[in-house]
Amino acid sequence: MNLGLLDSSIIIGFFILSLLIGIWASKSAGKSSAEFFLSGRNMPWWLLGVSMVATTFAADTPGLVTELVRKNGVSGNWVWWAMLLTGMLTVFFYAKLWRKSGISTDLEFYELRYSGKMASFLRGFRAIYLGVIFNIITMAGVCLAGAKIANILLGISQGEMLLYSSIIVVIYSSLGGLKGVLLTDFVQFLIAMVGSVWATVYILDLPEINGLSNLLSHPNVSDKLAFFPDFSNTEALITLFIIPFAVQWWSTWYPGAEPGGGGYIAQRMLAAKDEKNATWATLFFNFAHYALRPWPWIIVGLASLIIFPSLDSMNQAFPSLSADMQGHDVGYAAMMTYLPAGLLGIVLTSLIAAFMSTISTQLNWGSSYLVNDFYSRFINKDASEKQKVVVGRVSTVLLMLFAALFSFYLQSAKDVFDLLLQIGAGTGLLFILRWFWSRINPYSEIAAMAISFIIAVFFFVNGKMETPMVEIAGYWQLIIGVIITTIGWVTVTLLTQPSTPETIANFENLIFDGESKFKNIGAKIVGFITGTIGVYSFLFATGNFIYGKMLLAITLSIVTLLCIYILRRIWKYIS
Repeated sequence: MNLGLLDSSIIIGFFILSLLIGIWASKSAGKSSAEFFLSGRNMPWWLLGVSMVATTFAADTPGLVTELVRKNGVSGNWVWWAMLLTGMLTVFFYAKLWRKSGISTDLEFYELRYSGKMASFLRGFRAIYLGVIFNIITMAGVCLAGAKIANILLGISQGEMLLYSSIIVVIYSSLGGLKGVLLTDFVQFLIAMVGSVWATVYILDLPEINGLSNLLSHPNVSDKLAFFPDFSNTEALITLFIIPFAVQWWSTWYPGAEPGGGGYIAQRMLAAKDEKNATWATLFFNFAHYALRPWPWIIVGLASLIIFPSLDSMNQAFPSLSADMQGHDVGYAAMMTYLPAGLLGIVLTSLIAAFMSTISTQLNWGSSYLVNDFYSRFINKDASEKQKVVVGRVSTVLLMLFAALFSFYLQSAKDVFDLLLQIGAGTGLLFILRWFWSRINPYSEIAAMAISFIIAVFFFVNGKMETPMVEIAGYWQLIIGVIITTIGWVTVTLLTQPSTPETIANFENLIFDGESKFKNIGAKIVGFITGTIGVYSFLFATGNFIYGKMLLAITLSIVTLLCIYILRRIWKYIS
C-alpha cells in the first residue's frame, strides 16, 4: 500500500528527531565508556523504567501476541505472562544488589564473585556468547518482524527495510550511547502507546468488527476470551500454563526476563542514581510490561480472527508476502492496513519506534560487553576512554550487519521466542542462587551454558529437518533441557572447588555490607507475592472491564489497591 504525504511526514519527522537526539547526546557520550554505556550512572527511575518497557516492546512483540491469541486465545499469553514472577524476583531481591555492586556490566560480576583464571575466561567467553551470538539471534527476530510489517504496510522487501532502518538506528545508537538510547526510548514509548491504543479504537469501529460487544460475541472470537486455558485440554494446559508457572519462569534465561536480573535490564539498574532508583525502575517496568501494555494488542489479535479467520485467508489477502514470511504473527500488521491516513503514519511510526528501541538497546548492550568485558579486559588493557568509545561504535555497526543477515534464516516471532527459551533452559536457577550459594563457581556456569546450548541446537536443527531424528512436543524439549542442564551444573558444582574464601568474603561485604544475606527476607517475600498479585489483578481487572464484567473488574481493582497499600508499608525494608 502507498503512504500518503501526512503518513510519510510523520515517519520522516520521527527519524529526524531520533537522529537529533543521538547527535545531542553524543556530546557527553563520547567523553568516556561510563558515559557511553551507563550514561554517567545518574539516571532517574522513571526514565530507566520507561526505557526497559520500550525495549521489550519490539517490532515482533505485537506480532507474537497476535500469533498467541490467534492460535491459543487470550490464555496463550501465559507463556510470557508467567515471566512476571521472574521480574518480581529481580525487583525485590536483586535490583538493589546489582546497583550496590558498582560494576559496569553484569558480566563484570564474574570476576567480582568468582576467583581464578576461569572467572576471567567466563567473563570473556560470555561477552562473545551473549554480546554476539545470543544478541544477534534476538535482533534477527526483531529484524524479521520489522521486515514483515514493512512488506505488508509499505510493500518493500526485507533487504530494503533493513537497509533504511539499520542506517538510522546505527547512527543514533553509535553516536549517543546509552543516554541517546534512553531519551529516544522515552519518545518511542509514548508514540507506541498512543499508536496502539488509537489503532485499537479505530479497528473496533470498522464495519466488519462493529464494536466491542460484537467482537466479543462473534463465533470466531467467543471461545478465545478465557484468561486461563481449558483445564480439560491437557495439551493446552501443560503448554500454556503448567510449564510456564512450574518450570519456565525460574529455570530459563530470556532477554528482559532473566532470573536474578541481567542483560539490558541490569545495564539500566547499573545506570541508576542509587539502589532506590534501580528498584523503582524495575518495579515500574514489570507493571507496565505485563499489566499496562498488552490489551490493545490482544484486542487487535481477536479482531483479526474476524477479518482473517484462517492463515489461508491472510495469505490470500497479501499474495506478495513470500512463503517463508507467512504466519499468524503477521496478523497485527495485516490489521493495520485498515487504518486511515494520519493514524496509519502514527501506528507505523510506533512500530518503527518499537523496532528501533529494541535494536538500539541490544546494540548498546552487546557493544558494552565487547568493549568492557572483552576488548579492554583481554585485548587492550591500557585502552584509553576514546579508544573504548571508538570500538563500541564500530562493534555497534558490525552487530547490526550480522543480525540483519541472520534474520533471513528465521520464519516467525514464535520461532525466535522458542529458540531463546531453549538456549537458556536450565540456567535460570543458577543465576538465582549464585548470589547466595557460595559453592557455585565458574565451572558451574560454563557447564550450564554449554549443556543448554548443545541441547537447544540439537532441538532447533531437529525441528528444521524434513524427517526429524526425534518427534517430541515443544514443552518436553524445554523440560528435558531444564532437567539435563540443571543436573549437569549442580553435579559440576559439587565436584569442583568453590572460589577462594577471600573472594567470597569481599563479594559478600560489598553486596551485603557484612550483614546477613537474608536480612529482611520476610519483607522481600511478602513484596514478591504482593507485587505479583497486584500486577496480575490490574491486568485481569482491565480485561474484565473490557469484557463488561464490572463486579469482577471492580473486585480485582480493589485487590490491586490493597497490594499497593501493603507495598507502601513494607517498602522501607526492601529498597
